[in-house]
Amino acid sequence: MHIGIAGAGLLGRLLAFELATSGHSVEVFDPAPGPQAPASGVYAAGWTAAGMLSPTAELESADENVFALGLRSLELWPGIVAALGQTVEMHRRGSLLVAHRGDEGAARRVVDLLQHKAPLGHTPQVLDAATLRELEPAIHGAVHTWLLPHEGQIHSVQAMAALADAAAAAGAHFHWGVTVQRLQAGEIHTRQGLHTLDCVFDVRGTGARPPPAERSPSDGFTRDVRGVRGEIIWLHAPGVQLQRPVRLLHPRHRVYLVPREGGHIVVGASEIESEDRSPISLRSTVELLAAAHSIIPELAEARVIHSETNLRPALPDNLPRVEQSPGLVRINGLFRHGWLIAPALVEQTLKDLT
Repeated sequence: MHIGIAGAGLLGRLLAFELATSGHSVEVFDPAPGPQAPASGVYAAGWTAAGMLSPTAELESADENVFALGLRSLELWPGIVAALGQTVEMHRRGSLLVAHRGDEGAARRVVDLLQHKAPLGHTPQVLDAATLRELEPAIHGAVHTWLLPHEGQIHSVQAMAALADAAAAAGAHFHWGVTVQRLQAGEIHTRQGLHTLDCVFDVRGTGARPPPAERSPSDGFTRDVRGVRGEIIWLHAPGVQLQRPVRLLHPRHRVYLVPREGGHIVVGASEIESEDRSPISLRSTVELLAAAHSIIPELAEARVIHSETNLRPALPDNLPRVEQSPGLVRINGLFRHGWLIAPALVEQTLKDLT
């Protein structure tokens, strides 16, 4: 088949890789100047992500379908990474939930919810102080700790670059610097002209939402897409040994720390209901870094490398949606679950397509 993909974010690159390696003729259209991580401007949400693969932890805001997609993706990611032919850091060492003294109420509500929603074997496991010291000796500031054993992480920046390279090597043609003006079944319209195809995939995230004055029923659910702001800060702390992602359960916000190779730690906040793309605020910076330091005191001497903000595409129910019709497939609303569910969502969509 001759397939067009609108959007070269995580979903677009995964689709291009899977379809091209299966022998299809694939063309990908994206306004980004190239496949590399951008230095500024509006770019795919997949770049600004810690890459946590946390199906159980995400049950706090997701449903059983997202959980199932997450478990399946955890099975798929190792094979995908192995096929890319490049180094992509990925681990499945579990993750931790931690809380300070005085925050027991907020923490207990989350843990109870996960214990209720997660199936047997995936519920949070209470860790005593000795076990925590054995697993993560750098964590000193937490009083209450739970282990989620069936979770992992992936280096999102490495994976984004490797997916584009592998898709291109398999024959996918990327049209960089090209904005999709409109699309429909079997057609993608750009300023450069009309592209006629057998099937079109619309995976542009927030970019799929038409301007208010141009919205119509033919836009499907994409007219309901909104952006949810995410913020991350990169730290360089080569002396800090952290083996797995950590989430701080706080009454006002969720803060996570995710280790990456080279002594880096990504600190971020799960979600902010705003479509503001401006740089991270002083308040967010102070809160995120103070929270990270409260869990791991050794981070006091960490160096702040840079910060990023971006918008994650979400629908009103914060759940992903796939809409398929002859010649057109729309996938959107991955919210903060993109890296967790993308492989399984692509697998399921391609099965349904055939």
